Amino acid sequence: MASRTVAVASASGLHARPAKVFVREAARLGVPVRVRLGEKSVPAGSMLGVLSLGAVRGTVVTLEADGAGAEEALDTLAALLSRDLDAPDTPDAAGAAGAGDGGALDA
Repeated sequence: MASRTVAVASASGLHARPAKVFVREAARLGVPVRVRLGEKSVPAGSMLGVLSLGAVRGTVVTLEADGAGAEEALDTLAALLSRDLDAPDTPDAAGAAGAGDGGALDA
């Protein structure tokens, strides 16, 4: 199973708009990805699941996926989490794909 560890960079953490952008992109990618925080693991495409993690700015989460397209999906989602998705100039998920991995902690 492939994984990426990344610190959440959004000012409000994975709440409201950042969670919406992240979940929308995870669903668009079509690869089953899970977000792990401690012992809790939720589907990246589940808004309620992602919100239930309670991840605030600086929280380190692990993204996990397996199968075709897993590496690319993890790279894209890690790059998304490493950006401040609360910033006013942040594009929606479609524009955010492939935005770099400045906050990724491992590959």
